[in-house]
Amino acid sequence: MSKEKFRNVVAAGELERIAMRFKMLGEPTRLRILQAVCREPRTVNDIVSAAGSTQANVSKHLALLAAAGLLTRTRDGQCVYYGIKDHLAIKLCELVRAQVAGQ
Repeated sequence: MSKEKFRNVVAAGELERIAMRFKMLGEPTRLRILQAVCREPRTVNDIVSAAGSTQANVSKHLALLAAAGLLTRTRDGQCVYYGIKDHLAIKLCELVRAQVAGQ
């Protein structure tokens, strides 16, 4: 993104929303959660297993990611499925990963 485009994006309140998005992506457990659900929605138990964390910790991060608009939450009977709502977040992670791998 050119400097000019970034300046055009920034308006009152937008910097805070941009920073919040990066904050959501700045925690390894949340990145593991996004990786777990990036191809298809998964149950909380599946995500806990994939993230390698406790259910309480994963549930806390799932709530944050859903509230930030990065994940969808769908109930099917007793199961709750989480999936990607903001595909741009996944693309951003892929871009950063490619940059880090190239260094």
